[in-house]
Amino acid sequence: MSNVIEELNKYAHKLVDQGLVVGAGGNLSMRDGNYMYISPSGFDLKEIEPHQWVKVDIITGEIEGSLRPSSEVLMHLECFRKNEEIQAVLHAHPTYSVGVSSAGKDIPPLFPDFPAMVKSVGYIDYIIPTTNLLAEKVAELVDKDVIIMRNHGVLTLGKTMKEAYFFMQLTEESAKVYTISSIFGGPRVLTDQECEDLRNLSAERYRSKLLKE
Repeated sequence: MSNVIEELNKYAHKLVDQGLVVGAGGNLSMRDGNYMYISPSGFDLKEIEPHQWVKVDIITGEIEGSLRPSSEVLMHLECFRKNEEIQAVLHAHPTYSVGVSSAGKDIPPLFPDFPAMVKSVGYIDYIIPTTNLLAEKVAELVDKDVIIMRNHGVLTLGKTMKEAYFFMQLTEESAKVYTISSIFGGPRVLTDQECEDLRNLSAERYRSKLLKE
């Protein structure tokens, strides 16, 4: 079994175990040369066998095998086509992130790890999932670490699957902290200068480097 399939299986289980997806929701993919492997349509992510990850030609979109790829295959393809640095794409439906963004709010930096590790976040107003229109909008934002789709979910883009997963965790944690702090009168959001200072810490630069390896 290739390292790509091992990584996909590992993080598919993590997404379910951490409650970032439910049922057959969510999808993930990784680049493998001129191809990507993506989760098959209709599967609980923990039930995907190694041979069931769907191989798709990144340039042509041609699908190998009999299984259908995730219905969000167009979105994943656009990420790999538009940004060659992207090696892994994660799409999940984390509860607090969907809740905050669906209320028309942005997810702010409220604790050090989020701004230190997540450098850029983009937002997309609701577009019907699985469509070319959504894929085209995502393609405009592939320079971001995180793309939040209001009333839908979160897409994270990484140089490794570990990095993409870390971005997902931090986004959801920040949305959770925002929700809790809002109950108690509203959060104190870290300033731009405070975020920049965090990113310049040697410890944070080291952690960020490790995620890309």
